[in-house]
Amino acid sequence: MKAVIEYNSRKIEINVSKPIDISIPIDMDKAKINAWGIDDPKIEVENFNGYEVSVANGAAVNFNYIKFNPHSHITHTECVGHITKKVHSVNQNLKHYFFLAELVTVAPEQVGEDFVISEKQLKTALRNKKRDAIIIRTLPNLSDKKTARYFNTNPAYLSKEAVNYLVEKEIKHLLIDLPSVDKEKDGGKLEVHNIFWNTVGDIRMDATITEFIFVKNDVEDGEYLLNLMIAPFENDATPSKPILYKIIK
Repeated sequence: MKAVIEYNSRKIEINVSKPIDISIPIDMDKAKINAWGIDDPKIEVENFNGYEVSVANGAAVNFNYIKFNPHSHITHTECVGHITKKVHSVNQNLKHYFFLAELVTVAPEQVGEDFVISEKQLKTALRNKKRDAIIIRTLPNLSDKKTARYFNTNPAYLSKEAVNYLVEKEIKHLLIDLPSVDKEKDGGKLEVHNIFWNTVGDIRMDATITEFIFVKNDVEDGEYLLNLMIAPFENDATPSKPILYKIIK
């Protein structure tokens, strides 16, 4: 099944029957991703006065509750409310869900004990392309990214210059396969978050950061239509399910 979408003055054709899901779910039957050293998520049967509500236990329905933190346990999309005193809602500020995106693959460069995504790498990848969103796949790209325990591991992050470049390019949506765009331990500065959302000036309320994605190796770099689907939580961040569609040339 194909669809043609008009983007500015350009017609984009996609095959909607071939979505590319780049989200990481919470799966209680498998090892789970985790960041910041908090407890793992829980999906458990609701209990009423000692009675577990499940079909297996004789109930008419399965009735589970879920306990999780989007920043630690699942692919999630966040807005500026993640770092401001007033907790702005991503559900209120993200009002459009389809974007022209560029998927790029980079091998973070070693700087001292850190691994950093540089401005030069993003400039080389994007060149003069005009995009709404960038999806960054880091190397090495192993399947254990979906179950990694990111705590005191100093994972890779973006340089200040790199994110300044993305803002200058008017990239509104930044998606990455890491737990954070900032250094794990930076004394609470969160410089990359602040630069991306321009918290010292005209705040980019409609800009988002999506972390904990996973893009398989057989998905080629290049141009895609991104459907950034989010769960309707009134919170600074919410679980999300970004879907890519290859643009048919």
